[in-house]
This record gives sequence, C-alpha cells and structure tokens, in this order.
Amino acid sequence: MTRKFNIIVDGVAHEVEVEELGGSAAPVSAPAAVQRPAAAPAPKAAPKPAAPKAAAAAGDVTAPLQGTVLSIEVKPGDSVKAGQTLVVIEAMKMENEIVAPADGVVKSVSVNKGDNVSAGDLLVSFN
Repeated sequence: MTRKFNIIVDGVAHEVEVEELGGSAAPVSAPAAVQRPAAAPAPKAAPKPAAPKAAAAAGDVTAPLQGTVLSIEVKPGDSVKAGQTLVVIEAMKMENEIVAPADGVVKSVSVNKGDNVSAGDLLVSFN
C-alpha cells in the first residue's frame, strides 16, 4: 500500500510517497491539514570567506582551514605574484593551494613541511 505525505524541510513543502512493506501496523488516522508556506523563502546567500585573524598584518597569509602542510613553494627573499601558490595544505584528503593575495617579496615562512596548522595560523609574511 502506498501512502502520500507532505514533509516540510527548511520551510519548503515536499510531497513524498511511502510504500508500506508488510507487517501489521495499526491504522493511522488522516493527518491534519498541512500549512504550506505562501512562497518559498529566498535562497540564502553564500557565506563570505572568513577574514584572517585580526593579529595578522597586511602582508601576512594565514591558513584558511585546519590541515597538514604538504609543501612550501616559496622561501624568504622570493618575489611572488598575486595568485602564485605559497603553501599546499592537505585537509580531508584534498590538497588546498594557498596563494598570494598580491605581488610582493616573501619576508618569512612560519611553517615547515608536515606541520599541522589550524585556521588562522600564520603561514607566510611578505612585503
């Protein structure tokens, strides 16, 4: 026997069919009238990326997520261009390239290959 139900998830009504597979279930009374929302709510805006911690200087690049440093692509004194990979962090078996936000010269590298970092940890400082 197939039965239809209205289920509301995050304010959106969905009609589903459920097939009863057997066993003896007690009869269920008809559900009360379901109130449907007048209109579907507007989709939520995508969250903005988290800003670096306030302690970070303008030329500092911090870890955007927790993970393990797989490689460091620059060293102090290197000139970098905006978008150039500085550090690669592995998080949840995915490699994440951390890139330079602007052109500059690397002042210091604050992590080593194999280090575990948390979101907001300083990775690279540059001018």
